[in-house]
Amino acid sequence: MKIKRVLPYGLAAALVLPLAGLSQATALAASDYQAEDATVVQGTVATNHTGYTGTGFVDYTNVKGSYVEFTVSAASAGSTAVTFRYANGTATDRPMDISVNGTVVASAVSFPATADWNTWATKTVDVPLTAGSGKIRATATTAAGGPNLDRIGVGAATDSQAPSRPGQPSCSDIGEDGLTLAWGASTDNVGVTAYDLYEHGNKIGEAPGGSTGKALTGLTPGTTYNLTVIARDAAGNTSPASPVVDCTTKAGSDTNPPTKPGTLSAADVTANSAALSWGASTDNRAVAGYDVRSDTTVYKSVTSGTSTTLTGLACNSPYSLNVVARDAAGNVSQPSNTVTFTTKACATDGGVPSSVAGLSSGWTIPWGIFWLPDGKSALVTERDDFRVWKVTKDGTKTQVGTVPNAVTTNGEGGLLGVAVDPKWETNHYVYFMHTASEGNRVVRMTYDGTTLSDYKVLLQGIKKNRYHNGGRLAFGPDGYLYASTGEAQTPDLAQDKDSLNGKILRMTTDGKPAPGNPFGNYVYSLGHRNPQGLAFDRNGRLWEA
Repeated sequence: MKIKRVLPYGLAAALVLPLAGLSQATALAASDYQAEDATVVQGTVATNHTGYTGTGFVDYTNVKGSYVEFTVSAASAGSTAVTFRYANGTATDRPMDISVNGTVVASAVSFPATADWNTWATKTVDVPLTAGSGKIRATATTAAGGPNLDRIGVGAATDSQAPSRPGQPSCSDIGEDGLTLAWGASTDNVGVTAYDLYEHGNKIGEAPGGSTGKALTGLTPGTTYNLTVIARDAAGNTSPASPVVDCTTKAGSDTNPPTKPGTLSAADVTANSAALSWGASTDNRAVAGYDVRSDTTVYKSVTSGTSTTLTGLACNSPYSLNVVARDAAGNVSQPSNTVTFTTKACATDGGVPSSVAGLSSGWTIPWGIFWLPDGKSALVTERDDFRVWKVTKDGTKTQVGTVPNAVTTNGEGGLLGVAVDPKWETNHYVYFMHTASEGNRVVRMTYDGTTLSDYKVLLQGIKKNRYHNGGRLAFGPDGYLYASTGEAQTPDLAQDKDSLNGKILRMTTDGKPAPGNPFGNYVYSLGHRNPQGLAFDRNGRLWEA
């Protein structure tokens, strides 16, 4: 898990905008088609005004139905930006229907007045094109006819259609440390370029788009792997996760554990950290790593080297630690000697909390917790059964309701974060993030201290997948609601400022974008993989994990 300070959104915007500008410039630098070379019906090619490109422009006849039709070529199918360069020296709008291959795709598109007939402007319309040759027609919809038309520019197609879900995976050739995973092929409007292979949401391999199988190696003997497959295309669109298959590697034939690690020592002990080093172990095959432990609790796993620095320790607290070695078969050595030390005194601000105590037990997957303003009780969500509980400081829990329309993803989706309105004592509003049939939602309900009611959707359109749904909610010192969203196992979405995925979102309690967001939409911070923790420190800074 990584904990990161969420940088001020102004810096995020400064980093993103040059990339966005480059992308747009590249798209607009595509093919140009001159109007004078197109098919013209009820119009003439003219040169009596300045500023045109090519050898002239088309002057539409002042009649409804006059048109110019271009024959264009598209390298690939998809939504394509078409930019019309025009002049309108009147004071009246001259709207036109834009059609592709005989079908109107944009009705009565406005071509407003320019300063005069020598002043040219542009109008961009997104149209769906198929790969290869096609026809784009601009038809006047009023008796005034169309504007003077100089040319159109056809950008590169944008593919927004995701591949279909891969078929049921299966395993074969199962050994101690490997197996072959196979799955049913996905389809795509352009083409599947790759398959990503996941084990409980962690990518462990990929295969070319033309394949339906992959050998997985380096696995642990006698271990069950929960496997899914996701297809992706060249545009970065990803499919829903395939059905799950559980495959168990054969028990290992290697029963020899590594030797006991050499002398363990501690140095450079601070209030919250300590440096540890030990002697190397040997193994009949190979040492896979070391675990730093206190009894059976593993503080850190080390996969290379024989030293590490433990961080996040409690201040002014005693520790007794040892180290064990592991091999790929899961054999564990005898523990090293035990080293003991006490961390230094706590800082004046309290430092790292010195102990953790259990509050309540008997849960399935408790996901979100938010304390009510009185500090005496909290609301807790359970992810997979969509229930909401009131929990008091003595551990007593009482179900207060369920969140409607919540569904599971058989992974990390379901009923996720909860937040209580800062003005709850007067408005009784509480907020939830949950997975629904179409994606993830942020919703508002009423909690009167006893039961939940009055379900209202504040924000939807957040894509979901089996894993990487994010889901944490928090109120900032500014009174706005913050929500973390995962990239839905589609990494490109995290850097797309127009996507709600892979972001920290910031909104009003009515579900509108909060004033001051960097892009004028819901996005407060971008570039996140699967943020599941949000917290503000005493200085009002936002931290994300």
